[in-house]
Amino acid sequence: MEETYLYDPSILLQLNFHQSPAKFEPFISAAYPGENWLKVRPLKDGDYDRGFLQLLSQLTEVGHITRTQFLTRFSQMKANGDYYVTVIEDTRKNEIIGAASLIVERKFIHNCAIRGRLEDVVVNDTYRGKQLGKLIVVTVSLLAQHIGCYKMSLDCKDKLIKFYESLGYVLIPGNSNSMTIRYDEGPAAVRHNNTALSGSDANNTSQTVSLDFAS
Repeated sequence: MEETYLYDPSILLQLNFHQSPAKFEPFISAAYPGENWLKVRPLKDGDYDRGFLQLLSQLTEVGHITRTQFLTRFSQMKANGDYYVTVIEDTRKNEIIGAASLIVERKFIHNCAIRGRLEDVVVNDTYRGKQLGKLIVVTVSLLAQHIGCYKMSLDCKDKLIKFYESLGYVLIPGNSNSMTIRYDEGPAAVRHNNTALSGSDANNTSQTVSLDFAS
């Protein structure tokens, strides 16, 4: 049975990585990720069996998600059209080893513009040194620009600010705090996590950084 992509994979081949301020040494891109056994592509409905959820569990709590739940959520995202979950696959192992999500917000402001949110960035620790964290973030950021987002924003821990700044993201003076209300935990957790990235250690404060395509 042929698998279904979450979005059109040909879009990734149209991205110009030379537009990004990120420095790749050696140069890599979504089309040429550096190894012939690596593939950058949209999420597929068959990735339930390739360890996608297990990879996400390295980032935060995932829970016990059945195949039916996964396929239902996948279908909802595909039908909505505003979710661009992008993955890196190790084709030797048939395993997902990196992922990031672009989520599109549709606005009335800026002439009914669209804004991108970067979420759920994770790369398997065993693949360090191959620039894959940088690759997946730049891929999704360029994807946001390609589909017409006027800017891309993300929340990150303080220790990751320099990493995202090297990819073109900036802290907005006076407007870079991240605040959260958690509905899945008790009142104490709500107070404790008001400046923490969802799913992260509450003692690691979070900042909002943005990539502005209109400037």
